[in-house]
Amino acid sequence: MEPRTPPGTTVSLLLSCHPLPAGAVTAGLTLAAAVTGRGAPQCALVAATVFTGQLTIGWVNDLVDADRDRRTGRADKPVALGWVDARTVKVATACTTLLVVPLSLANGTAAGVAHLGFVASGWAYDLHLKRTVLSWVPYLVGFGLLPAFVSYGGLGPGAHGSPPTVAVTVSVALLAVGVHFLNTLPDLDDDEEMAVRHLPLLVARRIGRRRLAWVSGVYTGAAAVAAVTAALRGGVRQ
Repeated sequence: MEPRTPPGTTVSLLLSCHPLPAGAVTAGLTLAAAVTGRGAPQCALVAATVFTGQLTIGWVNDLVDADRDRRTGRADKPVALGWVDARTVKVATACTTLLVVPLSLANGTAAGVAHLGFVASGWAYDLHLKRTVLSWVPYLVGFGLLPAFVSYGGLGPGAHGSPPTVAVTVSVALLAVGVHFLNTLPDLDDDEEMAVRHLPLLVARRIGRRRLAWVSGVYTGAAAVAAVTAALRGGVRQ
């Protein structure tokens, strides 16, 4: 098979940010903002805020995993493949991080702090926790802050709205843990080879990978139903 022709720097940066998860999180939170009654300008602010945060999380992930991705032969990682220089990704991450803070706070102080906590959780996962038994904690904490971001958002700096219900906060946090388990399933062999010891791999060793996939799918589906039900009952509001 002939080597794949590298795309340009801009496309490589986009591919390096994990565009599918970034787009899904951005679209989901923008939709949630629209459902709570925010207008187009406020929804656009939510989209810009979340997407810039997701860019930094994805880029840090690719930078940290570059050596591992090279050794495992990943064909979808621009930094590991040399499509984009690591220094370029670092500069892009630094510049985008400078945008995340004011964009977050423009949604309101409480909403901004919640979103920055979400981004910090993603960075903590990338930089260390993804390789440990605590790999699930950034998902639990980070995504658990997102209902607050939606509920408190759109009110302007210093304003405070109604907090999300405990039910929606807990259900979203638990849903994120299930997503974490599902995300790791395709990479369990590589993680075993590279001595990555996150929680899903440790569980797979005990109950088997097929059973882990089945349990993770059922758990995540149940958590998704619980999250949607809690939200429809007024769990996320202004």
